[in-house]
Amino acid sequence: MIVYPAMDLMGGRVVRLRQGRFDEATDYSADPESGLRAFAVAGAEWAHVVDLDGARAGEPVQHERIAQLARGLPLKLQVGGGVRSREHVEHLLDSGVERVVVGSVAVRAPEMVRDWIAAFGAERITLALDVRMTAAGPQVAVSGWTEVTDASLWTVADYFPGARHLLLTDIARDGELAGPNFALLDDAVNRLPQLEVQASGGVSSLVDIERLTTSGVIVGKALWEGRVQLEDAIARARA
Repeated sequence: MIVYPAMDLMGGRVVRLRQGRFDEATDYSADPESGLRAFAVAGAEWAHVVDLDGARAGEPVQHERIAQLARGLPLKLQVGGGVRSREHVEHLLDSGVERVVVGSVAVRAPEMVRDWIAAFGAERITLALDVRMTAAGPQVAVSGWTEVTDASLWTVADYFPGARHLLLTDIARDGELAGPNFALLDDAVNRLPQLEVQASGGVSSLVDIERLTTSGVIVGKALWEGRVQLEDAIARARA
């Protein structure tokens, strides 16, 4: 399992949101470059970086800063937030980003995203599907998690047969430090064997990481608040 330490950027600062709410942001007063270098020193090979300003604006805001970070760091970056066009994807990949995360656009313009996967390769694109659990099952949400669609996780995922990577978030678990939705994640691993699933939302301890059956895990708030040490998380994920 790959551990992706997470860094969310807003106004050039490192923050974490609770369930995607911008009015509930915790500012960690950390320098992004220093933080990413610390990830590398701890043994991380990847980092997950989100342009929160871009996600809110619907277009890139901090991609130039992220491009600078990508060029100067010994880490592979998986980057999302505000990616809405082929040009956005190209710019990030050309700047040294290893993998680009696409979320709402995959639901709103799936044919376009299928074209991106074909053009850039399945290893360069990560589908990010954020869900709210309903009586009908996991329903995909878009627009910064504010709009729940009538599309199920399974229907949307099946529309991308050429995809390789899926970042799956149970919105209700995000930023809560209450543990991941293991049932959902196990179901995704079993029902979507063609995808390398990354668990996102709720990781609070090394025990949580041990219980996961996914190919990857995003560790954010637990890391920044000192509940999990990155070195220990990486060691546990490799065990």
